[in-house]
Amino acid sequence: MPRNAEVIRQWTILRAIEQARAAGVTIDQLASVCNVTTRTIRRDLQALEEAGFPVYDDRSRDDGKTRWVLNGQAFKGLSTGLTLSELCALYFSRSLAESLAGTPFKADVESAFDKLTGALTPHMQQFLDQLPRVLSTKTQPHPQPSSERTRIEARALEATLHQRQATITYFSRSSGRTKKYLVHPYRLAYAQGALYLLAYVPEYHEVRTFAMERIEELSLLEDTFTPIEELPEEAFPHSLGVHSGPPERIELEFQPAVAGYVRARTWHPSQQLRETDNGGVAMALDVCRDRALQSWILSFGPFARVIAPADLARDIAAQFEEARAQYS
Repeated sequence: MPRNAEVIRQWTILRAIEQARAAGVTIDQLASVCNVTTRTIRRDLQALEEAGFPVYDDRSRDDGKTRWVLNGQAFKGLSTGLTLSELCALYFSRSLAESLAGTPFKADVESAFDKLTGALTPHMQQFLDQLPRVLSTKTQPHPQPSSERTRIEARALEATLHQRQATITYFSRSSGRTKKYLVHPYRLAYAQGALYLLAYVPEYHEVRTFAMERIEELSLLEDTFTPIEELPEEAFPHSLGVHSGPPERIELEFQPAVAGYVRARTWHPSQQLRETDNGGVAMALDVCRDRALQSWILSFGPFARVIAPADLARDIAAQFEEARAQYS
């Protein structure tokens, strides 16, 4: 039997024993769950014991049956009181820390994972490393780290934590100009491989979004501020990207060639789907009219069409025409 199947089965056994808690689980029950012989289960249990997992056979039951249980005291040294499954889940998700590259929390997250990993014996780590990568990430493009970038991010974090006013020198990609702003930093948000500062700008009487990579300088002031606008729990809730504008109703139709792909995902919490007569799917959603929305629609090529609003449909058509002209 392939080694992967064996390790996956042993992981299944660990989960079954843990879920049974004090009641324990018999070898016959484990054999039924895994659809293998009891002899195979005994061999797997021995392998888990040798790897250092705190499983043991409890023979003190009145019915005379031996049940396998997990020693819940094995990880009490962790102040968080993590269960075995929780600890292993964190171990598996370590690759997610890579997505925090370029944020002021990266070193702290890596340190925390090192401490959690220390609760596993080397044999237990080796066992978990043999499991197929049940959770992995693809690192998104992100700004190159630098000591200056780290310093600016640290100041932005301090400003948000202590509600200190700040001045920033910011390069706007849309206007191509550099401008200085007085801001009230409300929150740092990490999205799509980059860090953003959501800050109230007294000059404009509104909260604006600043890409941290385009903040050339950030100076903390002694003056503090009191937030006058409550931000939603989720960052950029009305956008498919990182825009903070108001939402509006967008209606689209997708051709049958991509309908299955569209149906299989939740693109935005507001989306509403209905089937079309040709086997495609129609979608209505309430989102910002921003670059992220346009890029998403354009990514479907000829298989998506904007139904409403009409001016968005014209914008998308114009962009297709401009792209076609590049290849004339």
